[in-house]
Amino acid sequence: MKLLVIGGGGREHALAWKLSLSSRVHKVFVAPGNAGTALEPGLENIPITSIPELIEFARKEHIAITVVGPEIPLAAGIVDAFRADGLKIFGPTQQAAQLETSKIFAKKFMQRHQVPTASYMSFTDAELAHQYIDQQPTSLVIKADGLAAGKGVIVAQTHEQAHSAVDAILVNKDLGTAGCEIIIEEFLQGIEVSFIVMTDSLHILPIATSQDHKRLYDEELGPNTGGMGAYSPAPFISPDLHAQIMRNIIDPVISGLRQESIRYTGFLYAGLMITEDGHANVLEFNCRLGDPETQPIMLRLKSDLLTLIEHAINGTLDNADIEWDERAALGVVMAAHGYPANTRKNDVIHGLHDLIDQQKNNDNFHIFHAGTIMKGTEDNEILTAGGRVLCATALGENIKTAQQNAYKLIEKIYFEGYQVRHDIGYQGINYQEKIKQEAIE
Repeated sequence: MKLLVIGGGGREHALAWKLSLSSRVHKVFVAPGNAGTALEPGLENIPITSIPELIEFARKEHIAITVVGPEIPLAAGIVDAFRADGLKIFGPTQQAAQLETSKIFAKKFMQRHQVPTASYMSFTDAELAHQYIDQQPTSLVIKADGLAAGKGVIVAQTHEQAHSAVDAILVNKDLGTAGCEIIIEEFLQGIEVSFIVMTDSLHILPIATSQDHKRLYDEELGPNTGGMGAYSPAPFISPDLHAQIMRNIIDPVISGLRQESIRYTGFLYAGLMITEDGHANVLEFNCRLGDPETQPIMLRLKSDLLTLIEHAINGTLDNADIEWDERAALGVVMAAHGYPANTRKNDVIHGLHDLIDQQKNNDNFHIFHAGTIMKGTEDNEILTAGGRVLCATALGENIKTAQQNAYKLIEKIYFEGYQVRHDIGYQGINYQEKIKQEAIE
């Protein structure tokens, strides 16, 4: 069986790698892929990004199933186009993907179906937005309505920051058409976690819990990024909280989509804020797996991913069983110089080839590539080609051990100007140590 994974980031590397481990898979094509997928056994990159060419390729190669990784092809309607051509594909339709592609659509949808989320107002006029800010508490969140490559959310701790964000998006058009409309919402405090499920539009299969770290610097300082690291499982999500999230958020969303005649097949990611009183509120939806959450989640997944996806496509997800490694997994992102504002490219990455050779015979770690390319020379030099370059991911008996193992991998890799957070997983580690101490006392 031949499969096709759409995308070229760390999430797609992890998905393609996991799919290639299935005994029924002969080859996984990745479009367009990266240096990591180029060097991975069982994977092959194809330099195609246009939907018509991808459909032609899938037909020519007799691709059994296509899996969509990133949001841009979903927003462009790749699932609708493949299905219209009679091709099997895993991912939500363009209409369903509005939960991610339009913050305002998502907010209105949550209001209609009583899904807990922060209060908000939407604006296209900067003056009205400024007036609204002056009437609100100090801390606010400004969000561009459309897709903005991780740059469309500004957490403003002061009114001055909020006003600047409004001017940047609505007046200066820094985000282009993605910022034609904004929402201004209340700032929620608590612990942020990622809650991901698979669905066939009727049945729901929860995925292992996780937490990512959005800020560039340690201790949650610096600008927001696409994610500087993640780990799984998230110990804050107790069985009771898990049940609350399913009951109050996930179930109403999936049933609400059905009520509105919107077919949703794929992964659904809910970015949640767990407030001090133990209640979960939706910060955002992604209509795909998170990145970098996917990397530790795939390292922990023991079940055949292909079988799970087949169940979702066939509407039989209620018959699926999913098994996880009981150990924790943690991934640390190495970002390029200047990320996220002015990313530098084409720096040579050292130390990767030895680790790539070692991971072929070691299931306890994996280096997932995101912004990398092959230089094309005989010595197979690998260069940086994006903001988030690599995600060094490792297993451990607990979060702290997984953290130590991941940072040992980071020590073996070098490229000029790289940026790394040194505290990935700290909230989970502190929580586990607190519980351990309470048990002793």
